Amino acid sequence: MHLPLPPPPLLLLLAAVAAATTTFRPDWNRLQGLARARVEVSGLGPDALVPPQVKAFVTQDIPLYHNLVMKHLPGADPELVLLGHRFEELERIPLSDMTREEINALVQELGFYRKASPDEPVPPEYLRAPARPAGDAPDHSDL
Repeated sequence: MHLPLPPPPLLLLLAAVAAATTTFRPDWNRLQGLARARVEVSGLGPDALVPPQVKAFVTQDIPLYHNLVMKHLPGADPELVLLGHRFEELERIPLSDMTREEINALVQELGFYRKASPDEPVPPEYLRAPARPAGDAPDHSDL
């Protein structure tokens, strides 16, 4: 009788990392009316406590997304705040434990339009992305 060999340490480590990774799964029932979002961070300077992956997303990727902005809030942990048509808060998603790729995948899964460059115009069919408002919503530039 042969006993199975224990898995190599690298496989155990990879399995532990995969299990520890938190991936947000949208609750689409709660996100009815999703219209825009903001990323709240405490600061992006050299002494900031924002994880490097989140900092890269904020500085390099947010400018590419339509209806997604960054808001500086002193002392705030990095969060993606999903907002409805009337700027009501629908959901808060912590970003500290996510990679840049995971954040980008989540934002795209939520339906945010990603431009090829920050100054590229948004196609008309995506102007109200990620969702179509039920009625005309006022323009709030101060998210």
